Amino acid sequence: MYEAYLGPAVEAARAAEDIIRHYYLGQFDVEHKADDSPVTVADVECEKAIKRVLSAAYPEHGFYGEELGRESADAEYVWLIDPIDGTKSFVRGYPFFSTQIALMHRGELVCGVSNAPLFNGGEMATAAKGAGAWLNDQPIRVSTVDTLARSTLSLGNIASLAASSRWAATGDLIGRVHRIRGYGDFYHYHLLASGRIDVIIESDLNILDIAALTVVLREAGGMITDLEGGDIGLETRSVFAHNGRIGPLAREVLDA
Repeated sequence: MYEAYLGPAVEAARAAEDIIRHYYLGQFDVEHKADDSPVTVADVECEKAIKRVLSAAYPEHGFYGEELGRESADAEYVWLIDPIDGTKSFVRGYPFFSTQIALMHRGELVCGVSNAPLFNGGEMATAAKGAGAWLNDQPIRVSTVDTLARSTLSLGNIASLAASSRWAATGDLIGRVHRIRGYGDFYHYHLLASGRIDVIIESDLNILDIAALTVVLREAGGMITDLEGGDIGLETRSVFAHNGRIGPLAREVLDA
């Protein structure tokens, strides 16, 4: 049912990619929002391009974008857009950023495209509810690792996590896993969905960062909630994601 929405979503991501390639490593002004996060002309142009493609295909759909805000956000179908997730990386000239496009149907995330055009020769993850998950057109699944001692944990936004009440328990978990990394942004979700790491803990984010990745991960057989175990939604600010096997073991440590 939802797979048909992937074609226009991929087309929109490619339109943003053309703009990203035009500006990357070039000269452009950088402004800062109220929270001191950067925004560039590329961010705004990418979001406009994405909206043009999707509006042409689905004029009745609504939008919730990082730069242009909400439009018809009470529509049955709403597109969630982060045109350049990782603008700090984009500004500094290293390719650890992505375009995130997700479709929400009556409050449920049902379609997602995560495109990192300049990372590792280009990585695009796609998924639609009931249709599986794909990375660069190859089907992907989470790992079958089922012990903490063999698992790899990736942490995101460590500074805010370290300032939280979860930090001591997170430190305990770090001591029990095989390997700890901090891949961050789109990348550790691509790794988790394709079976190369096993669990993610991340704080200080918003739904636009992870909406598309949530669909990808679920369709790859993984599980994702916030750090308290709540459902992913518009107000989500943290993530606990895993391969489905490691989750209960890690949760036991985090909640001890």
